[in-house]
Amino acid sequence: MQTSIRNQISGKVLEIVEDKVLTEVVMETAAGKIAAVITTRSAREMSLQVGDTVAAIIKATNVSIGK
Repeated sequence: MQTSIRNQISGKVLEIVEDKVLTEVVMETAAGKIAAVITTRSAREMSLQVGDTVAAIIKATNVSIGK
């Protein structure tokens, strides 16, 4: 996969929580766990499964920080 986006984090899928419209994907990275919400359609098109190696591509305007 090639992108021009520099904000990428690689990791492995730990958990997938799917409903009709949205799917939460939890991944383990070198920095810890992160979660992303994508459409269920996208998750199915990518055939995401626990254990898959994935890359989170982060758009800076969509990042939320919590403590």
